[in-house]
Amino acid sequence: MSLRNISTKKDSIKISDEIDKQRIPEHVAIIMDGNGRWATKKGLPRSVGHHKGVSVLKEIIKVSKKIGCKVLTVYAFSTENWTRPQKEVDFLINLFEKVLKKEIDDIHQESIKIKFIGELSPFSKALKSIINISEALTKNNNNFTLNICINYGGRQEIVKVAKQISQKTFSGEIKPSDVNEQLINSELLTQGLKDPELVIRTGGEKRISNFLLWQLAYSEIYISEVFWPDFDEFEFCKAIIDYQSRNRRFGGIESLTEESFKDSSCS
Repeated sequence: MSLRNISTKKDSIKISDEIDKQRIPEHVAIIMDGNGRWATKKGLPRSVGHHKGVSVLKEIIKVSKKIGCKVLTVYAFSTENWTRPQKEVDFLINLFEKVLKKEIDDIHQESIKIKFIGELSPFSKALKSIINISEALTKNNNNFTLNICINYGGRQEIVKVAKQISQKTFSGEIKPSDVNEQLINSELLTQGLKDPELVIRTGGEKRISNFLLWQLAYSEIYISEVFWPDFDEFEFCKAIIDYQSRNRRFGGIESLTEESFKDSSCS
């Protein structure tokens, strides 16, 4: 089905049936953007948008599992978000703690492994405690993995990896010639996970905002104009169908024979 034929919400019941179950992206990453703008547009406090965003995340987790995705990584709080008004920062951190306490048992019952990616040291003792409890409780779950990036920045992650590798080189544990992509992958916060095949950004902005800079090297990018609080199963399935319409070549050329190369080079 063409995306032009599924542009209305009335098709939302049918749209998931149009997804090719043999070509589901194993790992989807989402930049959940637009909570504040959604609320402001409606004349509501930005906090209302963040609350609504939590319920949307719960829905997208269910949809991801239903269609066959294995890993969902979401950008919840970046290293740059500390520059927001202190009142909003405090609200977001308290929201993380409250939601995690409320939802962790259900997450575990759904056999979801939850992992928090980022520098957690600045957070309160209470939040770090519930994060540790949640990760320990769900570590053996293998149905689905939910990665939540908080106080995360892609550049900061790469700097951290560079320092770790430098220390290993200095101590003689490895040689400079040992440094390659595989070694770097093994030091990343996402170690052991396949890179995202698809990254979705809601809210219409066309940038990746310091998100998984190494891991997104060959990810397909889908920009949704919909603010995160309005993102739903219909919009998520549209992104999956768009992804399935693309030809992923990873820098190569599909089915190019020597003769066709000669012809194209002379044109």
